[in-house]
Order: sequence, then structure tokens, then C-alpha cells
Amino acid sequence: MMDIKNREELVRGHGRRRDALEIIESGIEAVLPGNVIKNMVSLTGNRLVIKGHNIDLSKYDNIYVAGGGKASATMAVEIENILGDRITSGLVNDRYGTRSCSNIIKVNCAGHPLPTEEGFRGVLDMIEMLSNTTERDLIIFLISGGGSSLLPYPGPGISLDDKIKMTDLLLKCGAKISEINTVRKHISMIKGGRLLRYVNGSRVLSLIVSDVVGDNVSFIASGPTAPDDTTYRDAMNIIKKHKLEELSPKSIIRHLEAGIRGDIPDTLKTGDPLFNKVTNIIISSNIVALKAASSKAKELGYNPVILGSCITGESKEVALVHAGIAEECLNSGNPVKIPSAIISGGETTVTISGSGKGGRNQEFVLGFLREYRDGITVVSMDTDGIDGDTDAAGAIADETTLDRALKEGLSISSFLSDNNSYEFFKKMDDLIFTGPTGTNVSDIRLVLVYGR
Repeated sequence: MMDIKNREELVRGHGRRRDALEIIESGIEAVLPGNVIKNMVSLTGNRLVIKGHNIDLSKYDNIYVAGGGKASATMAVEIENILGDRITSGLVNDRYGTRSCSNIIKVNCAGHPLPTEEGFRGVLDMIEMLSNTTERDLIIFLISGGGSSLLPYPGPGISLDDKIKMTDLLLKCGAKISEINTVRKHISMIKGGRLLRYVNGSRVLSLIVSDVVGDNVSFIASGPTAPDDTTYRDAMNIIKKHKLEELSPKSIIRHLEAGIRGDIPDTLKTGDPLFNKVTNIIISSNIVALKAASSKAKELGYNPVILGSCITGESKEVALVHAGIAEECLNSGNPVKIPSAIISGGETTVTISGSGKGGRNQEFVLGFLREYRDGITVVSMDTDGIDGDTDAAGAIADETTLDRALKEGLSISSFLSDNNSYEFFKKMDDLIFTGPTGTNVSDIRLVLVYGR
């Protein structure tokens, strides 16, 4: 169960704040792997059913479990609860601090958002396990957001340090996740479907928790078991677009240039025979969380509207759009009458120009405060419980936040320009703390509009 550790400190006797946190919690509860897998996966005798897909386990000599991402450890627990000692062996990479509650499936802790040596060693151990598989085996991959960093295996001639540097450059330049993962796929030995080169013709089922806008499986964890229709040239063009060519490690530029020339094979494409025995199944995504949040908002007496699960863009600019919609609700009752619950998801970006600390959700809430009107509560939270490079999941704000900031002489614009949203909300005691939630379907944003 997801728990906001500082709930009462955040609520401070304000009913609207309590409502906002309950709505956000309901959204995240709906996408926790324990709840999702219990609803999507069942076993009766030898018949395993996963979201309508039927698998006869009597056809297989062994079942192996592998994977990575910020939901992989909790997914592993639920799969082990269902399959038990039918599982021959298993290993997943999750982030530092994750507690292993599974017995057969080992959890290897590694770094995120930047890859680490521990993650690399975990991948090598997975490949060693998979190298023993045959056509008579079943492999269940557990894939979730964060897998791009947690499953590092640099391409030939690329060091792990160079991959870390490239990842850091991409994260800080404001590139979209699809762009970042296009580059990642082309400097990896296992992304873009290439993990399938190690499975020896086994039957593959990938259970996927999506954190990617649009739920494109080729971009979730950079698609280790999915076809990839991007190219080395696409990856190079992204580096050039963000003016990173001179800053990027030379080994990576050389690798991409070799790929463009055709000197090294590309990622696996649609139609490759290695996908003949592969089924990729999305078991949870952002829209599931948004619908659950909407239902809770309605239960609490609000008129909900879901703007969409595919919203991207600069966090502080997306915040201004939400503020404009909230004002329209107040002024005209459109798109919904007050009390309104404006709900959205997706993944915004922050182009870092300052030296502060924060995350895209905290920056969204701070950006919203620039155009704040009374009678509104705004909250934004990363569903994995960790927003940016901080220990907070997100932030909440209302008129009391603005009043306190004005009394203390804090400049919202100054904190925004320094990308220092964490310190602003720390001073306001409006940071949300949950710790790792065990899931990751990107972000949930909520604006409650009720007027004075």
C-alpha cells in the first residue's frame, strides 16, 4: 500500500488538501504491481493466464524470470507468489534501497537515473542465466520504467563511464524520454530488442508497466524485448539537435558513426524472426492511474476531467496551461463546473539552467504558483515516489503556500530560474514524502478548483 508519510503535516486541517492527497493516492494504488498482477495474472493447474493470454506451462521444462525497472522487485514478489517453485531461477535489477521480499527471484540493487557498475554486473548475471535456456523453456521478463538505467550493458568500445556521461547530458538538456531512449538503444548490447539474442529460442513473455507517453513498448526501459524502428542516424540527429556532439564521449560518437555506415548491426526491427516467440504485454500504465484518480474525485464530490495521459513539455510551461484551464473553470464553468478536479498525466521535462535542486513535479507546482488564483489546490507527484534528484515524490500548494511565501519574502521567479523548487517547498513544508512506491507509470497532476 502506498503511504504519504507526512500526510497530516501537509493537510494542516485543510479539507481540500486532504481531498487532493486522497485522489492522488487512489491513482497510485490502482497501478501498484501487487494490485495489477493480482487482477491480470492467474494460474489454474498448468494454465497461466496473463491479461487474456493463455499459456500451457506443461509445455515448458523451466521457467526463468528476469528484468529491471523501478517496479521490478514488487512485480517479482507477485509473480513468485503465483508461480512459486515452478520458477527455476530469476534475477531483476531494481534501484538502491529496494527491499527484496522474493525468495527464488533475486533482486539486485543498482543506480538510477544514472547507470552503475552494480547494474552492469546484474545484467551480466542475467545473460549468464539466460544462456542456459532452450526452446523448451519459458522466460518471463518484468519490465518497468527506469529499466533503461537499471539495465546497462554498453555497446562495443563504450565504457560504462561514457554511458553514464551520455545519460547525464541527455537528462539535463531537456530531451524528451523518447529521444533519450533512442540514443540509449543505439549504445547498448541489450536495448532495442537485442536482449532476445541471448534467449536461445525460448518462449518469452514480457510483463510491462509503462511510464512512457503513448505506451510505446519500444521506449519503455528502451525496449529490451521489443522491436525498434529508430536508427543510428536518428540517435546522432538527437545528439546534434540538443548541441551535444562536442560534449558527448568520443567513443559514443564513433559507435554511432559506425552504425550509420553499416559497420555494426542495428537494433532488431519489426519482422525479425527473433520476435516470433515473444509477447509483450502492458499490464499497467498512466491512464489507469488517472481513471482511478478521477473516480475518487467524483466520489469526493468533484467534477473530474482528464486532460490526457500523453502530456509533455517544459514543466513550468505545462503548469501555466493547467493554471489557465483552472481559471476558465472558475470564470465560465468550462470544461467542467466547480468544484472541479483537473487531472493529467504524462512526463514533462526540465531544462536545467540553474544550480538548484528539484524535480519535474515540484517545478510544475512552483510554476503553477506564478499564475495562482485563490480557491485552488494543486499537487503533482511522480508515481515512483522519487521526483528528480530529490527524496520527495512531489509537492502540494494552495493559497496558504503563497501567503507564507510572501510573508517570508520568497521570490517564486528566482527559485524557478535556479531550478530550486525543492528548497522552496522545503521552506513551505509542502514537499510530499512517500519513499519508493514500487511502481512507475510516470506522473499524476491534479488541480482542485473550488473558488472562495
